[in-house]
Formats: sequence, C-alpha cells, structure tokens
Amino acid sequence: MKAIAIFDIDGVIRDVGNSYRRAIADTVEHFTNHAYRPTLQDIDSLKSEGIWNNDWEASQELIYRYFERRPPTSSAVSESLSRNQIDLNYDDLIAFFQSRYRGPDPDNPTGYICSERLLCEPSYFQQLTQTNIGWGFFSGAMRDEALYVLTGKLGLVSPVLVAMEDAPGKPDPSGLLMAVEQLNPDNSIPVVYVGDTVADMYTVQRASQQQPERSWMGVGILPPHVQLNSERSQAYRQTLKAAGAMMVLPSVEQFAAPVIEQVATAS
Repeated sequence: MKAIAIFDIDGVIRDVGNSYRRAIADTVEHFTNHAYRPTLQDIDSLKSEGIWNNDWEASQELIYRYFERRPPTSSAVSESLSRNQIDLNYDDLIAFFQSRYRGPDPDNPTGYICSERLLCEPSYFQQLTQTNIGWGFFSGAMRDEALYVLTGKLGLVSPVLVAMEDAPGKPDPSGLLMAVEQLNPDNSIPVVYVGDTVADMYTVQRASQQQPERSWMGVGILPPHVQLNSERSQAYRQTLKAAGAMMVLPSVEQFAAPVIEQVATAS
C-alpha cells in the first residue's frame, strides 16, 4: 500500500449546498419564528470556526446567536436574550432538521437528500485501488445517510466508513484514526485526509499530534456553492490553507492517484 486516502463525504463526495445546508437554513428560520434565515455564507462563516461540524449543533448555535444579538425594537428596549432564556428543545430541533433533510418518513427518504449531486464517479476509487492506494471515509453524517450515497448512488461495495455513530465529532481525530487502522495499521504508510472544512483540517493536525510517527496531510476541496463566486472561492481557499491544507482543489477527482503518489513520496 503506497498511501492511504480518507475522504470526508459532504462537500467532497456529494454536493450538500441544497440539502444539509438548506436544512440548516430551514431549521434556523423555523426556530427564530421566520425572523432570520442564514445564507450559505453565514453557515460557512460559522463552520470556519472549526468546531461546528455537526449540522444539528450548527443550527442550534445560529439560533442562539440570532437571539443573543437581536437588535432593540423601535422603543429602544433590547430584545436580546441570554442562552438560558431561549426556549429551544434540541430534540425538537433534530426532528425538524431531519424532516427536511430525510423527509417525514425516516425509513423512506423523500427529503433534500434525494436531490444531492455526486461530485465524483465510481471509477475514481477503482483507480485508487489499482494504484495500491487504500481509501475509506470519515464523516460526521449518520451512517445510513452516508451509505445512501456511498453504496446507493456510487455503488461502492462495503467501503471502510466511520460515521457519526462510530466516533466523536470532528475535529476530534478518533474517527480518522479508526478508519486508517481498518485499512492498514502500518505507521510508515502516509495518510491524506480530504475534506472541505476547517474542522477537517484541524482533524488532520490533531491526528498528527496523536501519531507523530506517521506522515499526515490535509487536502482541501472547494465545495460547489463557493465556486459560484471567484472572490468567495479564493477566500474559502485561503481559509482552508490557513487551517493547514497542503493544497486546495476544486474537485476531489483532481486529487487523482498520480497526485496522491507524488504527495506521499514527498512526505
């Protein structure tokens, strides 16, 4: 095995700009009584802090921040609230979010998940296998939602996957370490983690701190929604690099087997 490549899923393997992120916006709008709907840039700004990988928690945080900074009324009486004054039930938030993302029937997806666009082809992973590059996935998505795309849409057979139920959320590196261990525990094999958020890059850094004997690298992928604007795309690229990405690419398929081999050799 020449190298190990572990992939995030959302924003790397599938486009979630109109699914997970739309569900965040719907949830925040609902629980702020339709007073505030975050834009994709608002959500990116929150996630750039590196600790809001869980979209339920991200939704909750955006709701809290809205009420905390809510401007005063015309009577100059402040309407801002502290967090302990905000009546927000986390279980209700999750249920609402899931009703949008998965749909009302959890066993029969009809929500935004059904419209997600693939960002790579099955042949990409076949090429990695043929080049003796081990590969797997570490995602903050629920296992069945991750498998919906990996096995359901991409047709991958029994891929190595560490999902939400299996490990603490990013930037805790436990899930990344678990995925690597399943592929090959030999610490002489370099590892690349491919993700689209600051939390992904921080995860690589923490993995390196826990296992300094192995070579760890982070590669950033620009999610589709930021590529609609060149200025925003460049800003997002710089954010990922500042968080530790050794390179940032517009699509995961550009991180092809020869590039991975070159990176692994250089490490």
